[in-house]
Amino acid sequence: MSTLVNNVLSTRAGYGLTIVRICVGIIFAAHGSQKLFGWFGGGGLAGTAQYMESLGLTPGHLMAMLSGGTEFFAGLALIIGLLARPAALGLTVVSLVAIFTVHISHGLFMANGGYEFALALLGGSLAVLIEGAGKLSVDRAIAG
Repeated sequence: MSTLVNNVLSTRAGYGLTIVRICVGIIFAAHGSQKLFGWFGGGGLAGTAQYMESLGLTPGHLMAMLSGGTEFFAGLALIIGLLARPAALGLTVVSLVAIFTVHISHGLFMANGGYEFALALLGGSLAVLIEGAGKLSVDRAIAG
């Protein structure tokens, strides 16, 4: 296996990170489905695009597709542990954008619209990015 592929698929992590990866993946996939499909009370692409425009993230439709698509598909990738590091990288970027465009001005606490939840998801994404998918993952099965 090539060095690049092995570096992407390898993992030093155990079962604990597997649990973190799956939980973070479920949350991101659910948020992405709100943005893309309007599931779970979300606004769908149209509503998300309008919200993105109100934040100054233009063009809104493209930003809605990028953020929703990254959250949904990278979240699914985390759930099954397939290409977990690239998925975690995308989710790290989405989390940073959310923190600095939406939440930072409201302080830490979620009750005030703050960034504590996004920060927790960022931490989970960074853990997967650094350590890999964990013992129970498709990545580990492929890498051997």
